[in-house]
Amino acid sequence: MKILSDKNNLQILHEDNHLIVVNKRVGDIVQGDKTGDKPLSEVVKEYIKDKYNKPGEVFLGVVHRLDRPTTGIVVFARTSKALTRMNELFSNRETQKTYWAIVKKMPEKAEDKLVHFIKRNEKNNTSKAHLKEVPESKLASLDYKIIKELNNYFALEINLHTGRHHQIRAQLSAIGSPIKGDLKYGFDRSNPDGGIHLHARKLVFIHPVSKENVTIVAPVPNDVIWNAI
Repeated sequence: MKILSDKNNLQILHEDNHLIVVNKRVGDIVQGDKTGDKPLSEVVKEYIKDKYNKPGEVFLGVVHRLDRPTTGIVVFARTSKALTRMNELFSNRETQKTYWAIVKKMPEKAEDKLVHFIKRNEKNNTSKAHLKEVPESKLASLDYKIIKELNNYFALEINLHTGRHHQIRAQLSAIGSPIKGDLKYGFDRSNPDGGIHLHARKLVFIHPVSKENVTIVAPVPNDVIWNAI
């Protein structure tokens, strides 16, 4: 398993008085859950407390989440004002999110728009992508394109239009191209570190306070396949 983030090995991508953006590792959970494992939010709080010698409790707001086996950009808010405004940006789809994924089976088209209806199964924490609307499903869409052909794999760049539960994983699985290592969605074997080859690569948004355009790019994890892109 990979070494999870601690306050000494955090990869900070952006930091100012209102926001802190981290490159999440495989296995990190963004927010506390039933596992009881220490979440990334607590690690970032410790980092801020130490760096700025802050007495008492540190405020940190979770703006959005990434699945535990996924890597890449995670945004936290350091002020309540920034949290409120960032939540609005994300809920109103006023951000541009770009992901990279590695798949073994080449999609039928080199680039395409995928539109499905995603239905979540709370019992086993999965989502299924349907071509037609079914009860309790939500519309999900994304664009993808092949950006590199590797020896046995294909690298895809994905732009999300909606933010549904396990959306990219479920939609790529639905077209027969599950993400490398993603046993839950049909890949044939797991990755040694327990992660999947899905990376939140780029995020573009308007800063909630300064109103400047912010572009964040997260380096990929250090492994043979990612390094080949």
